[in-house]
Amino acid sequence: MELTPEQYEIINSTGNIKINAVAGSGKTTTVIEYAKARPATSKILYLAFNKSVKLEASKKFADKGLNNVKVETAHSLAYRHIVFQNNYKVRGQGYKTNEIAELLNLQGNEEKHTEYVIANHINKFIAYFCNSDKQKVQDLNYLDTVTDPKAKIFVLSFYEYIVSQSRLLLSKMDKGEIEVTHDFYLKKFQLSNPKLPYDYILFDEGQDASPAMLDVFFKQQATKVIVGDTHQQIYGWRFAVNSLEKADFKTYHLSTSFRFSQDIANLAMEVLKYKKHINEHQTIPITGKGNSKEIKTKAVLARTNLGLLLKAIEYVTEKKKIKHIYFEGNINSYTYADEGASLYDVLNLYKNKTHLIKDKLIKAMKDLDELEDYIEKTEDVQLAMMVEIVREYGNKIPDIIKAIKEKHVDNDDKEKAEMIFSTVHRCKGMEYDAIQLVNDFISEEKLEKLKKDKKAEEINATKLNEEINLLYVAVTRTKNSIHIPETLMPLDFPKSTQIHIMKVVSEEEKQEAKTAELNDQKSKTEKAYSVDEVRTKHKDAYKPWTPELDTELTTMFCEGVNPKDMAKHFGRTRGAITSRIKKLELEELYG
Repeated sequence: MELTPEQYEIINSTGNIKINAVAGSGKTTTVIEYAKARPATSKILYLAFNKSVKLEASKKFADKGLNNVKVETAHSLAYRHIVFQNNYKVRGQGYKTNEIAELLNLQGNEEKHTEYVIANHINKFIAYFCNSDKQKVQDLNYLDTVTDPKAKIFVLSFYEYIVSQSRLLLSKMDKGEIEVTHDFYLKKFQLSNPKLPYDYILFDEGQDASPAMLDVFFKQQATKVIVGDTHQQIYGWRFAVNSLEKADFKTYHLSTSFRFSQDIANLAMEVLKYKKHINEHQTIPITGKGNSKEIKTKAVLARTNLGLLLKAIEYVTEKKKIKHIYFEGNINSYTYADEGASLYDVLNLYKNKTHLIKDKLIKAMKDLDELEDYIEKTEDVQLAMMVEIVREYGNKIPDIIKAIKEKHVDNDDKEKAEMIFSTVHRCKGMEYDAIQLVNDFISEEKLEKLKKDKKAEEINATKLNEEINLLYVAVTRTKNSIHIPETLMPLDFPKSTQIHIMKVVSEEEKQEAKTAELNDQKSKTEKAYSVDEVRTKHKDAYKPWTPELDTELTTMFCEGVNPKDMAKHFGRTRGAITSRIKKLELEELYG
């Protein structure tokens, strides 16, 4: 691969530097070439974001014969320094709310489940402290992280108790009385002020670094290189900070993406311009040099687990011909909250079948109303999503999940999947030939409404900035084409053969469609709609198919878009779409 002038500049640089790299700009290649250009006797540490990135990077450095480069994650470094030395036992999944309540023998008040709400906040406070660069729990104000008014009132009334019990739980871990969490040993590593024996330290995905790890990095004597994308910071909920802004190093840019074309680059830049609604913002120019034409990997990407599950449900019920699907990450992680409560637990609470509930926290609740009260006081987004799914689908859930799991392939057979499903957080760093976005991201219209309806001090600019970043990360996962809901599109964006805009149907229209379907089923001889009514409802229903429209339909069919979404896109009936697919023999050719 021919290197760009920007890459050469970085490779030939001296001293501490930071690299702001757009999606798909070859940052790993650049970092490898940077390491190659250093003396062979140099000791180099490459800090990867997670284990999968570590394995991939290790292979790439080894293939280039760079045996002087050690690849680690922040946690693998800390594990070796802290866990081994202290003979700690590590708890893989962290502590559940009910376990903390039992471990600390928490006392509530006359209100129901107060001890569980307190335990939930202790868990979050400890995560906040362990990811921070502060020396003591008391150096932080946990209230700064709480946004919901009801949750804030609760935390304020129990604040001192939450602080003292958080310190007690940390003390138990420190003494080895109980298992330690991954967050804990990373924090202890930072507090030990380690001196790492390297000449160069290359810190990847810097925009999502925790202040704790950043503190370790900045204190090293080595020449430091930090690389990331300011606009890909999406882990603020894990108390990550944008270290590219914190690092007072000379700045370099990688602004050419080899993943996608200029059309996609233009869309990404327009999405980033949404930030003008919340702060002064300058978009980094992106040059798109990708020219992939093949469509092998297709993915549906969502902002939330809920949005993704709803789209997956649509696929397994609408697209019967799709035999193999794949969820990035463990399929079960989409039906379980971080703390272990499952969708089935929430369903059994809804059905009043308490004896079938496995999770202790959910089992302690009398009904969904009590659970929703707990959710309000703790801001537990995952549980809130599960409640939404249960209220929407109720008793259909077991059959729906069963249908999804029957079509799901294992990791080793991922290439067999006709459609991959993922949230943006789980597909970070991934790329696909074609993507379809679920309509659960922030839109410019929502941003404008927030700005109009709320006072400046009520707007959480950091959170909204991250919401825009999520849409940007989603858009830039594609190598070829994207299907995007019209509500997420920038205004007056020029037409493109690679960007397919999908019509979004309102709830009223959905209800009308359901009614129409019921009417249609009543009698095969009796028409539910006259031709005129269909013409009115689907204005393009009887327009002739042009070669251009046929090409677009063929592309969408090959990319796995379901007939329902195609009908919305073309403004035609589903019957018209199915008929045209048959006429063009698309199932025989591409099915």
